[in-house]
Amino acid sequence: MSSIFEEAERVFEIEVKWLNSMLPLNRSSFPAAVELLNRSKGKLIICGMGKSGLVARKIAATMTSTGTPSYFLHPAEGIHGDAGILARGDTALVLSKSGDTAEIAALLPVLGSLNIPVVAMVSNENSLLGRFADVVLKLPGFKEACPYNLAPTASTTAMMTMGDALAMAMLKLSGFTPEDFAEVHPGGSLGKKLLMRVSDLMTSENLPLLSPESPLTAAIEMMTEHRGLCIATDTESRLAGIFVYGDLGRLMRDNISVSGLSLKDVMIKNPAVTQADELLALAVQSMEARGITSLVVVNENSIPLGIVYLHDALALGF
Repeated sequence: MSSIFEEAERVFEIEVKWLNSMLPLNRSSFPAAVELLNRSKGKLIICGMGKSGLVARKIAATMTSTGTPSYFLHPAEGIHGDAGILARGDTALVLSKSGDTAEIAALLPVLGSLNIPVVAMVSNENSLLGRFADVVLKLPGFKEACPYNLAPTASTTAMMTMGDALAMAMLKLSGFTPEDFAEVHPGGSLGKKLLMRVSDLMTSENLPLLSPESPLTAAIEMMTEHRGLCIATDTESRLAGIFVYGDLGRLMRDNISVSGLSLKDVMIKNPAVTQADELLALAVQSMEARGITSLVVVNENSIPLGIVYLHDALALGF
């Protein structure tokens, strides 16, 4: 078993070596590549063959989801009609370790005829692709993690990481926000977390409201009927405090009799609250940080509007 783990260590060591070398190797060309991509008036077309093509697909997906419209163009399909997606004003990002792949070579004249600027990820700057590109993001000349130096391994990891770096730099330049991300991911869990507000989940009917002067026994009865929470409000309907199961448990632990006590004697004053328009994800984060299971939702005048429960949010995947 140790030899198996040693093989994993060898692979990680090689891939980390590639990653550590990638950015210093492109200290000047990376900003130039981002500037070229950012100047594009049209689409970003991303190309690659084989394993590089799979990485290119992923980079295109990441770019598109973070505000840079991008399309993957398979070089072999491109020279058989799919190059029709190309147009003047587009920019191309082309991935090829060798830079001399036949399908890539056949596509370059098409890019040239449309004056499409090219950023290349390539190991050999003197390759056909390296010489053709406007900006070269150079891959290190190290051996792959494959023991025979055949299967693309470390090189595709480096390409993937460089693609992520380009996408994040483009995101920063474009001012792309979490709300923008949510708009293009409305069905995903990330979109849900970024779009849902407290008002979308809070309970607002039949709230467990009592006067602070109410007997504690009445508060306990109301609390048991309303998911472990009772809310105290003053004469102007503003939040005065809350009483929860944990408070009752502490009274029992300390052998304190509830007889004769009023709600104001034991309620939590100035409890944590939230607002209806707050992101639900932030409300969940607040509850988890405080170790509580509910928050009272109040308006700008501290009047309770509802209750948001941690369990309800967790049921939705938060």
